[in-house]
Amino acid sequence: MQALEVLIVEDNLKASRTHQAFVEKVEGFAVTGIANTIEEARLLLATLEPDLILLDIYLPESNGLAFLQEIRAGKHKADVILITAAREVEMLHSALQGGAFDYMIKPVFFERFRESLDTYRAYRRQLAEAGTLSQENADRLFHKAAPVIGAGSDDLPKGIDTVTLDTIVGIFHSSQGATLSATEVGNEVGVSRTTARKYLEYMISLGTLTISLDYGTKGRPERKYRLNRPA
Repeated sequence: MQALEVLIVEDNLKASRTHQAFVEKVEGFAVTGIANTIEEARLLLATLEPDLILLDIYLPESNGLAFLQEIRAGKHKADVILITAAREVEMLHSALQGGAFDYMIKPVFFERFRESLDTYRAYRRQLAEAGTLSQENADRLFHKAAPVIGAGSDDLPKGIDTVTLDTIVGIFHSSQGATLSATEVGNEVGVSRTTARKYLEYMISLGTLTISLDYGTKGRPERKYRLNRPA
């Protein structure tokens, strides 16, 4: 899967540089443009046709939510993650109504930022591989984990989303009883080893997986995970 192209729309130059640095640290993404005004954003959206837009809400000449509506009305295919200091519930509601993939509140820390991009990449990967839709695929894609927002959902702990979790479960179901490391799972899903291990340890807590140690030939033992099939 080729790198997903990202357009950053942010009037604060320091914040835009920070977000660019964050994107460049996440595998599978590339910043193709930075816009500091809505006019620049319109031009770059039309010329670059990015996969993903990181969009601020508070912009000098317009509101990011209005630009989100403009993007949808213009039939652009780009997905949008809002990054904003806005904490009003009404703003969040408007973002969801406008089809935003995620909503991150400033100041954004890298771990939260990476989780959002990891979730988006997993979603795009599932979308590309879905083919003819079954109801199960439609459910996974349509609900796409109710994007990780703030403290997370009522059903899952913070940092765990349905799309990535379902993808990892599917990997183990198709592994025919093989043991897999966090690195191997991360490579399959397209997320970091640290992120993969977070999901694997969560599945251990549910009793979905069992764990063993592979001592290999040298160095520290490696944690290996296997699907815990009922007797």
